[in-house]
Amino acid sequence: MTVAAEKAGFIAPAQLKSPVNGVSLFWCSLAARADTIAYVTDWLSTNERARLQRFGNETLRNRYVMGRASLRWLLGRALGVSPVTVALERGANGRPQIIGRTGVDFNVSHTADVALIGIVREARIGVDVEREGRVIHSTGLTRRILTDRERAALPSDDDDATRRRILRLWTCKEALAKATGDAMAAPFRLLDVTIEPMLALVDGPPPYHARDFRLFAAAVAEGYLGTVALWRPRNAAEEFDRAPTRG
Repeated sequence: MTVAAEKAGFIAPAQLKSPVNGVSLFWCSLAARADTIAYVTDWLSTNERARLQRFGNETLRNRYVMGRASLRWLLGRALGVSPVTVALERGANGRPQIIGRTGVDFNVSHTADVALIGIVREARIGVDVEREGRVIHSTGLTRRILTDRERAALPSDDDDATRRRILRLWTCKEALAKATGDAMAAPFRLLDVTIEPMLALVDGPPPYHARDFRLFAAAVAEGYLGTVALWRPRNAAEEFDRAPTRG
């Protein structure tokens, strides 16, 4: 980190224990001093600054700045360049990616004022983080995102255990959908995920072939649930080379 960044109060994201070789995970605080926000805003691209203006209040704008700045700092370190020169574009379905064939993929998830960032080489990564105590409408979410098998495995006599299990399944499916770039358009009710004895995709429609995905629980801070999805499709050239758009 540069002396200037340290003086401005920028705190580097904390590296978490990796769930598997080749994956780097980082935990970021999105809260920062005003002078830190001002300093790292200079790292953002023209498009990122334009998007920044669309956030409705200062808190959301500051979280966005710190999230993008932290990501740029990490990618710059991985690529051996400065944060401001990290060249990003929007790929298929608007999924952010690095311009050029660097072999580096990344994904970001945030909740309130914290973020989880995952970086991997020669694969696609999706990450998701949620507050462990988040209140959900269990019945509605169950109907919307769970398969028949997943619903049958829910505890029948413990509402909190049910809520926690649904949240874990939700982070798994979000991570899978973010790895492919489908995001909220993913067929969540058709993605069959198991939790025991380990996290795994059991079945799903193309491109969600169980053989191509691995799921891991992320060692995030206490009070949060985090999941990592790795995607290495057998038809990697076809899946990874969809036409990008700048953004």
